[in-house]
Amino acid sequence: MQTEKNTKKILLLPGDGIGPEVFGPVRDILEHLVTSGHVRLEWEEGLIGGIATDRTGLPLPPDTIEKADRCDAVLLGAVGGPKYDALPYEKRPERALLGIREHLGAFANLRPARLFPELAGSSTLKPEIISDLDLMVVRELTGGIYFGKPRGIVTDQGVRRGINTETYTEPEIARIMRVAFDLARTRRKKVTSVDKANVLESSVLWREVAVSVHKEYPDVELSHMYVDNAAMQLVRNPKQFDVLVTGNLFGDILSDEAAQLTGSIGMLASASIGGKTGLYEPIHGSAPDIAGKDIANPLAMILSLALLFRYSLQREDLAGVLERSVQNVLKEGYRTTDIQGAGTKKIVGTREMGSLVFHELKKVLENSQR
Repeated sequence: MQTEKNTKKILLLPGDGIGPEVFGPVRDILEHLVTSGHVRLEWEEGLIGGIATDRTGLPLPPDTIEKADRCDAVLLGAVGGPKYDALPYEKRPERALLGIREHLGAFANLRPARLFPELAGSSTLKPEIISDLDLMVVRELTGGIYFGKPRGIVTDQGVRRGINTETYTEPEIARIMRVAFDLARTRRKKVTSVDKANVLESSVLWREVAVSVHKEYPDVELSHMYVDNAAMQLVRNPKQFDVLVTGNLFGDILSDEAAQLTGSIGMLASASIGGKTGLYEPIHGSAPDIAGKDIANPLAMILSLALLFRYSLQREDLAGVLERSVQNVLKEGYRTTDIQGAGTKKIVGTREMGSLVFHELKKVLENSQR
């Protein structure tokens, strides 16, 4: 294994709900990698989301921002919960998630949907539809309807009206397209741009810019698809896709749909890149209904750490070790409740699944040094 010349720094933000639970194995893995000399790494922890509101009055306190600015990457668990639903919009936990992405300049959200062969029986689709599935959703993250203005709820002549604005600039579209094309060059060289150009002017511009940027990548195939058709095609024939690139709202929806193809949303990691500091998180959310019950799937959290090693620390070797460790545990038949199905030998909880991956990681590392 290679050694680091410089010590890297990461910020850990467990957050709310099942976030602190699925973070358990992450800490064990990090401590082992450092003490065994495989990486020079330091980390600190911070508050975000509901727990930050409880302790500081703000979902994204300045202290967390300051810590993030000092780090090479941020690893986040989850935010939110029903106890915060009545808070004003600006104090809700979800604002912290949007806020830290915007602050870090992380405009490109990468959501790989790769089916581990051992989980083919856990998906709701037929195995022949999803076997060997490996696609990447590239979601624009800091523009679109989530950030466009004007926005809000206004009252006009006694009638309340909710307003959200879908807006994109040419530079915003061009930079996310380049991310998608660059990724496709490392994969199967196919990009599908997803829009709604038949009814939305913002999508007309999106498609025009996609075509323009594509001229810089003559070795990559570009196709276009309306979002409603893309949603259908993801469950009809998902293996036709390599890289899908789309806007903030469409990407939010389609990537969750893609997650189900892999067997469970508890298997899908994500990377938000583009700025100085990358942000990594599972897409499963805080799942407050199962928090504290030791049944949450920690694998998406562990796989998010793998993405952190790959994209922010440039340690493809350690990313591969983590992914192999997860797959080896699945091969042995261990499953959390959300991914049980054909091939299951034992249902395990959050802590046991994390422990299994941790011990497998140590074996993989030992074998790699022989």
